[in-house]
Amino acid sequence: MDLQPVHGVPALRADEYLVIGDLHIGIESHLRSKGFHLTSRTDDMFDSIVQAADGSASRLIVLGDVKDSVPGSTKQEYREIPAFFERLLERFDSVDVVRGNHDTNIEEFLPGSVRIRPASGVKIEDTGFVHGHTWPSEKVMTSDTLVMAHDHPAIMFRDGVGRQVNEPCWVRGRFKDSSSERYGVLPKNFIIVPAFNRMLGGSPVNIIGEPLLGPVMGGDLLDLENATVHLLDGLDLGKLSGLRIAGVERPRWRRKAEQKSR
Repeated sequence: MDLQPVHGVPALRADEYLVIGDLHIGIESHLRSKGFHLTSRTDDMFDSIVQAADGSASRLIVLGDVKDSVPGSTKQEYREIPAFFERLLERFDSVDVVRGNHDTNIEEFLPGSVRIRPASGVKIEDTGFVHGHTWPSEKVMTSDTLVMAHDHPAIMFRDGVGRQVNEPCWVRGRFKDSSSERYGVLPKNFIIVPAFNRMLGGSPVNIIGEPLLGPVMGGDLLDLENATVHLLDGLDLGKLSGLRIAGVERPRWRRKAEQKSR
């Protein structure tokens, strides 16, 4: 498969497929419970998907975390997810959902025409697709390239006065070896897809000492230090090893309080 990020959108083109991950429909309800009053952006996400498809992608793969609540579900999820996927089925010839860790009882929400793939992933031609929160199947790991979501990758930029900005990013690299104790064969390459829901912000992948999530991304299989990082606009930031920054130190007042309590 020819795997190319869509310019300006957290979506991957894979021949006739459009690949996205981490929709987290219903996140507004979660934020509302914390005092943030936000309108739903689900319709905006649908428009972005259609724009990314650009009239040529005929199939859609969603790499997990369709819904936001776990455990349980919200009224917003029951109201918006079925209608959202009915509209997708009108636009795409097929829609596949690879189960994510937030997708408990996802069958209750999706139209019957949506094909639900297991959390262990699916292999299509020479490419494997997983959410990333659990081990892929042996068949998926025989792919040339493994495409994952789950981590909501972003790069943290920090200026001289300590201000921080997170920018969603793509992470692309290679596996360290051709096999492991768990798998007889490993993919050659990997791609970590940024979260499609922009309200998630993103989790920095360049903080020193903070591993990525999931058994593959957080383990020792990937050559992350030599992986390349790209922003959504295509800007090549170089290797991840050259982008590492230290984590934020604890505030001075908190350190003093902890010292007094000892």
